[in-house]
Amino acid sequence: MFRKALIIGINNYPRSPLSGCINDATAVAELLKTNHDGTKNFDVLLINDVKSKSELMKHIKSLFDGANDVSLLYFSGHGCFDEIGGYLVTPDYKENDMGVNMRDIITLASKSRSRDRIVIADCCHSGMLGSMDITEDTTVLREGMTIMAACNREESAIESCGHGVFTNLLVEGLKGGASDLSGNVSPGGLYAYIDRSLGPWDQRPIFKTNVARFSTIRKTAPPIARETMMKITEIFNSPDTELQLDPSFECTNNPTTKPLLLEPFSDEKNVKTFKILQQLESVGIVVPIGERHMYYAAMNSKSCKLTSLGKHYYYLSKIGRI
Repeated sequence: MFRKALIIGINNYPRSPLSGCINDATAVAELLKTNHDGTKNFDVLLINDVKSKSELMKHIKSLFDGANDVSLLYFSGHGCFDEIGGYLVTPDYKENDMGVNMRDIITLASKSRSRDRIVIADCCHSGMLGSMDITEDTTVLREGMTIMAACNREESAIESCGHGVFTNLLVEGLKGGASDLSGNVSPGGLYAYIDRSLGPWDQRPIFKTNVARFSTIRKTAPPIARETMMKITEIFNSPDTELQLDPSFECTNNPTTKPLLLEPFSDEKNVKTFKILQQLESVGIVVPIGERHMYYAAMNSKSCKLTSLGKHYYYLSKIGRI
């Protein structure tokens, strides 16, 4: 199955030209081509400064044609709306014909045989993509559809330092900021990352989806190695286990060092386990009990336990889903 991505950036408008859209499109395209380890991700078609509505529509139709695994559309440029609907503005715009109607894009995506269809728009009023008229069949997203917009239908999308604010966050999310602990970046993870980064006075991103499960948009370097994560079920007998620690887990508590610290002195096996526990703590999987830091939990013979997130990954490890 194919993973296709159509990436569009338009700076060159005859009036009100933009400066960051091609930068945005290029950055997104480069990230989507490969995963962090260099393996192939999407077959990317990057088109900058598309000239006309008909040209843009031709490429969008081609994207959603066929039974792909994932068909992803990204657009950065001008957007507008009127009493009829919202539009991705093309350079050949004229009165009463501003560009590609957002409704037509949603219709094409809805009718596509691709398993997952993802539409991402960084343009003013892009929230119109997710607010079709209530009488239309496309109001309820078809299964497999995801829409992510830089702002709501009434707002403008902001540029800053050569990039759109929304896409700058999108890019950082694709690099790993939005990944889960396995390094997978999903549409839901991307939206959550962007949403957390924008305050109540900023443009507000829009996210709508109807999927049974999120597809992975990009694989990044996991914050903790899979092999380390799989040790959870070896270290903890059950998700609710409180693991007893003591000074033998701390590598610096060694009888060969001076000053002499506490018995029991460091034990090679326990030290190895403790290093894993410290890594798990750093990503929110493990917490010490009765102490703020794992070091003091060990030196004061306290315990540690799995967090709610840790219990989730315990079950995933148990069934081999990490």
